[in-house]
Amino acid sequence: MRILVIEDEERIAEFVARGLREQGFTVDVAIDGRAGLDAALVEEVGLVILDLNLPLLPGEQVLRRLRTQRPHVPVIVLSAKDGVDDRVDNLNAGADDYLSKPFSFAELLARVQARFRDRSLEVTSDLEHGRVRLDLQRRVAIVGDRERELTAREFALLETFLRHPEQTLSHAQLLAHAWGSDDRPSSNVIEVYIRHLRVKLVPDVIETIRGTGYRFVG
Repeated sequence: MRILVIEDEERIAEFVARGLREQGFTVDVAIDGRAGLDAALVEEVGLVILDLNLPLLPGEQVLRRLRTQRPHVPVIVLSAKDGVDDRVDNLNAGADDYLSKPFSFAELLARVQARFRDRSLEVTSDLEHGRVRLDLQRRVAIVGDRERELTAREFALLETFLRHPEQTLSHAQLLAHAWGSDDRPSSNVIEVYIRHLRVKLVPDVIETIRGTGYRFVG
């Protein structure tokens, strides 16, 4: 499925595009409203991630014209505005979903998958490796016959590991996937949440690769 990211902040556009490509999506990027609208009108584009604050053509106008010319393509709006009125206005204008900046990639991915589920496309309902299964619908981890409740950060971190099993992930990769493009958590936050997951799941479920990062072995 081809996804179009319309975002003029290069760092955010690259962050989103890279993460989606790692999940197997084909991703195009446009850095202004006019180029974005032209690209969104191509039939192969199956979903649009749209920033509102765009040069040349505002995101609100892109959204309105998309709803006229391609009414069935899902649009997820990104915005620094997080007021209730802003959300309502954009949803009323035709957005399928609304995500405030800063955001985590895990949450954006969940929104993307939800849009595809709404269109009856096949989306994995859980992730599993070794002794651990993650129920994406109920947002709980299962080890054997035991369910473990997870915080939002624990869920995002575990989902990242389960999408890359047996792969060594660096601190920077884990932060980008589970904390988002604009978050600046403390330097030891990954170690803290790794410790939480080991307690809730199995102590040896995540290996520490000294000087490199962590690997989920299940």
